[in-house]
Amino acid sequence: MAAGELQVLGALDAAKTQWYHFTAIVVAGMGFFTDAYDLFCISLVTKLLGRIYYHVDGSPTPGTLPPHVSAAVNGVAFVGTLSGQLFFGWLGDKLGRKKVYGMTLMLMVLCSVASGLSFGHTPASVMATLCFFRFWLGFGIGGDYPLSATIMSEYANKKTRGAFIAAVFAMQGFGIMAGGLVAIVVSAAFKTRFPAPAYAVDPVGSTPPQADFVWRIILMLGAMPAALTYYWRTKMPETARYTALVAKNAKQAAADMSKVLQVEISADEEQATSNKDARNSFGLFSGEFLQRHGLHLLGTSATWFLLDIAFYSQNLFQKDIFSAVGWIPKAATMGALDELFRIARAQSLIALCGTVPGYWFTVALIDVVGRFAIQVTGFLMMTAFMLGLAVPYHHWTTPGNHIGFIVMYGFTFFFANFGPNATTFIVPAEIFPARLRSTCHGISAASGKLGAIVGSFGFLYLAQNRDPARTDHGYPAGIGVRNSLFLLAGCNLLGLLFTFLVPESKGKSLEEMSGENDCAGEASAGYNRTVPV
Repeated sequence: MAAGELQVLGALDAAKTQWYHFTAIVVAGMGFFTDAYDLFCISLVTKLLGRIYYHVDGSPTPGTLPPHVSAAVNGVAFVGTLSGQLFFGWLGDKLGRKKVYGMTLMLMVLCSVASGLSFGHTPASVMATLCFFRFWLGFGIGGDYPLSATIMSEYANKKTRGAFIAAVFAMQGFGIMAGGLVAIVVSAAFKTRFPAPAYAVDPVGSTPPQADFVWRIILMLGAMPAALTYYWRTKMPETARYTALVAKNAKQAAADMSKVLQVEISADEEQATSNKDARNSFGLFSGEFLQRHGLHLLGTSATWFLLDIAFYSQNLFQKDIFSAVGWIPKAATMGALDELFRIARAQSLIALCGTVPGYWFTVALIDVVGRFAIQVTGFLMMTAFMLGLAVPYHHWTTPGNHIGFIVMYGFTFFFANFGPNATTFIVPAEIFPARLRSTCHGISAASGKLGAIVGSFGFLYLAQNRDPARTDHGYPAGIGVRNSLFLLAGCNLLGLLFTFLVPESKGKSLEEMSGENDCAGEASAGYNRTVPV
C-alpha cells in the first residue's frame, strides 16, 4: 500500500477526539433518530387506525385492523428498509458515501410527510396509500444504516471508534422515546379538546372524527429531525478512506482530512495512485473474499437476523403484551384517544428505563471491554430474562405481579441495547475492506430486517391465544405469548453461538481488520503531522 495512503489513514487512526467528531455523530445520529421514530411510531397508532377505519356496528369490542392489513401496515416499511439497505449499501461503495447520503435523508423527509397525507375514500384506499409511502420511507431509512455506520467508522480514530459508531446508533433509543412522547402530547391535546366516552358507553362516540388527524400528525412529525440535518449532511466531505483506498486519490483525501482534523497531512499522490495491489482487489463474489471474510459475513448477518427476530417482535407488539398482562385496560373500557395515550405512555416508559440506558452503556464500555464480550453477554442475558418471563408466565399475569413482568421485560430491552442490537450495527462497519464495507454492512443489516419481518409477522400470529375464542378479531389461534417467549429465547441462544464467527475489532485499525494494509502497524506512525493550522 502506498505511503501517501498510510499517512492519511494513520492520521485518522491517531487523531484526537475533536469537535468535528461530535458534529458527525449528531448529523449521522439524527438520521437514526428519524429512522427509529418512523419505524416504531406506526405500532402506536395501529389500534387507533383499527377504531377509525374498521369499526363494526354492534360489536362488543372496538374495531381492529384485519390480520392482513395489520401485517402490511407494520411490515411494509421493513420490506422497504431491507431493499434500501442492499441498494444504498451497494451504491455507497460505487459512488461514494457522501453522494448517496443526502438522497436517503430527502427520501425519508418526503415519505414521512406523504404517509400522513394518505388519501382515499375507503379504508382500503387509505391503507393502500399509507403502505405505499411507508415502503419508500423504509427504502430511505434502509440506506441510512450502511452509510451512517460506514461514514462514522471511517472518520473515527481507532481508540474511540466503537463509542462513536455506538453513539450514532444510540440516537435510535431517543427516536423510539420521542415517538412515544409525541403520541402522548398529541393524544392528550386532542383528548382535552375533544373528550369522548369509553367504547362500552358509546361505541361510535368513543372515536371522535378529529382522531383521524392524530395519527397523521404523529407520522408527519417524523420529517422534522431529518429535514433539519439535511444541509449539514451535504456539507460533510467524503471519507478519506473511500477517497484514498477506493477512488485512489490520496492527495484529495489528505486535503479533506487536513481541514477536518485541523492538522497538516502530506500525501504523495503519484505513489498513492500508482499502487495496484492485486491481493486487495478481489470482489464480493470471489473465492478470495469467501476465504478471508466469508465466515465474518455469515456471522454478522446471522447474529443480526436472530437478534432482530426477538427485538422487533417485542418492540412492535409490546402493546399486546402490556394488554395481556393487564397493564393496559381492556379496549372497550377506553376511548380511542385514551387507548393511544396509554399505549404511548407504556412504550415511553420502557424506552426510558430499558432501551435508552442500554444504548449508552454500550457507548461507555464498548472500547473498554470490546464488541465480543458485550454481544455475548447481551445474548446470554436476553435468553435468561426471556426464560424468566416465560417459565413463570402464569405468575406474572396474575393480579399484583404485573410490575414484576414489566421490570423483567425492560431488562430484556436493556441487554438487547447493551448488547447485540448495538454491536451487530457496529462490527460490520469495521471488519470488511473499504471498497466493500458499505455493501457488506448493507447485507448484514438487510439480514437483520429479514429477522424483523419474521419477528413482527410471526409474533403477530404466534402470540395469539391458543383458545380460538380468545384471539383478536380475525386472527387464528396461535401458540400464546408464553410459548412465543420460549421461541424468542431460543433465537437469542442461537445468536450467541453465531457470535463466535465474528472477530474482535477493539483497538485495531480498519485496514488491519480488513487485511487491506499488511503494514497496519506502521500506519499509526507513518504520517507527517505539524502543529494545528
